[in-house]
Amino acid sequence: MHYSVMLSEAIEGLNIKDDGIYVDATLGYAGHSSEILKRVKRGFLFAFDQDMEAITYSDQKLSEISLNYKIIHSNFQNLKSKLEEENISKVDGIIFDLGLSSPQIDDASRGFSFMNDARLDMRMNKEQKKTAYDVVNNYSKDELTKIFYEYGEEKESSLIARKIVDSRKTKPIETTTELVEIIKSSVGANYFFKKHPEREIFQAIRIEVNDELKVLETVLPDAIELLNKGGRISVITFHSLEDRIVKKIFKKYSEVDQIFKGMPDIPDEYKPKIKLINKKPLLPSDKELKENSRSKSAKLRIIERI
Repeated sequence: MHYSVMLSEAIEGLNIKDDGIYVDATLGYAGHSSEILKRVKRGFLFAFDQDMEAITYSDQKLSEISLNYKIIHSNFQNLKSKLEEENISKVDGIIFDLGLSSPQIDDASRGFSFMNDARLDMRMNKEQKKTAYDVVNNYSKDELTKIFYEYGEEKESSLIARKIVDSRKTKPIETTTELVEIIKSSVGANYFFKKHPEREIFQAIRIEVNDELKVLETVLPDAIELLNKGGRISVITFHSLEDRIVKKIFKKYSEVDQIFKGMPDIPDEYKPKIKLINKKPLLPSDKELKENSRSKSAKLRIIERI
């Protein structure tokens, strides 16, 4: 069962008009898309996903609500160009839910989870070439250390990277279980069971395989440009790296350019493009935290185009 995190808060945040054009940049299993579609009686929804299994499931689910939608099989980094192909240059709202969907985590064969034995994969888009196997077996010690430290914020990154490079000299590292064992032997059982570095390492590899942070940095400015006046963006993040990027970009676009601060006549292109609907991120309710433990790291930020 997939549970959409902060569903009502993210949808309320979009302030949906029934004739508006909306984008779900992360369709997944259509939790947010279903709620948007119910509200756009005269409008239209475009939904993006890289995962064909999610698309097939969601197409069936959405078609039972309304036919005012189109699913686009693409990474949301292509948001602007794909919407241009549909002759759409402005929209009224965009939602990004940056978490993995439960079925992706629970499907052991996808290799996202360190709790299930599977081949090292971790691709959101199965048609993509690069997998977790390639990262683990082909990256140098320095490259591995860098991604573990930057994307996993793991303080024993160097130790773990060295052990991976040593281990693969004998034979390639093929499965999630093998990788977990290597992480454990590199840091010792005490640190392993206290700190669970495998969480950070798997997160770091997944971000690298899918280029998640760079994609987020390029798409948010595009998304802001796509908004009509009064249009909104809701972004749900699940770790501090994503949230930092969202916060930084929203801050940049919601403030006057430093050069013009305090001047009476500011040229239009240097005026703020957006306003923050919530200064601090919204967090899941106690009720949601009880119902769905996966929501505990979620943060929601909402902005409006001015």
